[in-house]
Amino acid sequence: MNAIVISAIWGVIMMFSGILSKRSAVIRYIALTGLALLVVCNVLELGGNRFFEFNVHNMLVFDSFGLLFNTIAFACTLLFVLLSGRDMEKVGVHVAEYYALIFFILVGVSVSSSFNTLLMLFLGIEIISIPLYILTGSDKRNLKSNEASLKYFLMGAFSTGLMLMGIALIYGAQGNFMIGYGAKTLSPLMSAGLLLLLFSMAFKVSAAPFHFWTPDVYDGAPTVFTSFMSTIVKAAAFIAFIRLFSGSFGNVQPQWQMIVAIITAATLLVGNITAVFQQSVKRMLAYSSIAQAGFMMFALVALNNKASEGLIFYTAAYCLATIGVFAILIRMKDYTFEGFNGLAKTHPVLAATNAVFLLSLAGIPATAGFMAKFYMLSAAINNGHVLWLVILGVVCAAISVYYYFRVIQAMYFKEGESQEIVTTPAFRGLLIGIAVIVIVLGIFPQWLIDNLYYFIPDL
Repeated sequence: MNAIVISAIWGVIMMFSGILSKRSAVIRYIALTGLALLVVCNVLELGGNRFFEFNVHNMLVFDSFGLLFNTIAFACTLLFVLLSGRDMEKVGVHVAEYYALIFFILVGVSVSSSFNTLLMLFLGIEIISIPLYILTGSDKRNLKSNEASLKYFLMGAFSTGLMLMGIALIYGAQGNFMIGYGAKTLSPLMSAGLLLLLFSMAFKVSAAPFHFWTPDVYDGAPTVFTSFMSTIVKAAAFIAFIRLFSGSFGNVQPQWQMIVAIITAATLLVGNITAVFQQSVKRMLAYSSIAQAGFMMFALVALNNKASEGLIFYTAAYCLATIGVFAILIRMKDYTFEGFNGLAKTHPVLAATNAVFLLSLAGIPATAGFMAKFYMLSAAINNGHVLWLVILGVVCAAISVYYYFRVIQAMYFKEGESQEIVTTPAFRGLLIGIAVIVIVLGIFPQWLIDNLYYFIPDL
C-alpha cells in the first residue's frame, strides 16, 4: 500500500514540477528523490511497517512475494533514471511529464503485484499500458515512434478486449471476481475465460505467437523508453501472470499446462532464431526480450515454489543486465553490430561492463543470468511433466550465446572507427556497480531469494 499511494502522489508532484521549474536537472532530482523514497518505504513495508491503512475489501493482498518484486522494480527504475535520465531529456521538452508517466506506471506495477480480484488485475494492467502508449510516441519528430505508438495502442486495445471478455466469462462461471477461490474443474465457460486471459496476458509479455508487435514497437520507441518497457514493465506483467494462474487456475494446472508449454516453446524458438539474423543491436535486443520471456514462461509452466523463487530472481537478473546494455546503447550513434567494433580500445570500461551484461543475458556461469536460467529449468524439472521443454530451453540458451557474443566479438576482436561516446565518471561508476551486482547475485543467489521467507509472509 505504501508504494501505490506514494507513487501516485509523486506522479502528481512530477506533473506540477514542470510548471514550477523548467530546469531538467531539478526535475530529474525530484524524480530520483521519489524513487529512493519508494524503495525505502517498500523495504519498510516488507518488514511490516505500513504507513497507509485503507480497507481494500480483500481486493489487494500485500504479501512478501509482491513486495519483494516491487522493491526490485523500484530499485531498477532508480538505476534506470540514474543511468539514462539525461538521455530522457533529449527525447523532447516535456521532461516532467515523462517522469510523471513513469510514476503512474509504477502505480500499475504495484497493483499488478498485489491484486486479489480480476478487476484489480485489469486496472493494474491498464494503468501500466496507457502511459506506455504515450511514452512510445513521445518522439513526435520521428515517424517510427509515431507508428510504434499507434501499433502498440491498437494491439493493446485488442488484447484488453480479450482480457475483459475472459474476466466476464470467469465471473459467469464462478459468480465472483476473486482469484483465491481457484477452479476445481474446468467448465466450458471457465475454459473459455482461461484461454482468453492466457492469450491476453501472453500479448502483454510478448510471448509467441502474440509477440508480433514487440520488435516494431521496441525499435520505433525512443531507446531510453524501450529500456524501461522491456525490463520493469515486462517483469510486472509476468508477476501478474503467475499470480493470476496460481490463484485462479492452480488446481486445474494439468488441463492447461500443455498449452502454456507449447506457447513457451514457440516463444523460445521465435525469439532466439529470429535474433540470430538481426543486424541492428536494438532490434536484436527486442527479439532477445522475447527469448527471455520464453524462459520466464517456465515459471508458469511449473507453477511451484521453485518457480516463484526463480521468477523473482530472473526479473532482478534480467532487468539489471538489460538496463545496463541499453544505457550504453543509448549513448551510441550507430546501433548496428559494426558500431561496436573496437569499443574495447576506445572505451574499455563500457566494453567490459557491456560484456558482463551480455554474458549474464546469455546465461554464462558466475553471472546472475546463469542462476536465473538454472532456477527456471530446475522448477520445470521438479514439475516432472515437461522434460522435453527443459531440453529445448537448454538448446535455445546455447543459440542465444551466438548473437550475444557477436557484440562481444565486435568490441574486442574487430577494428573500426571509434565512436564519440560522451560519458561521465558517475555514469561509468554506476555501470561498474551494476556489473558487480550481476556477478555477486550469480555467485550468491540466496541473498535475494531468502528475502521471500525472512520477512512477514502476509501483512
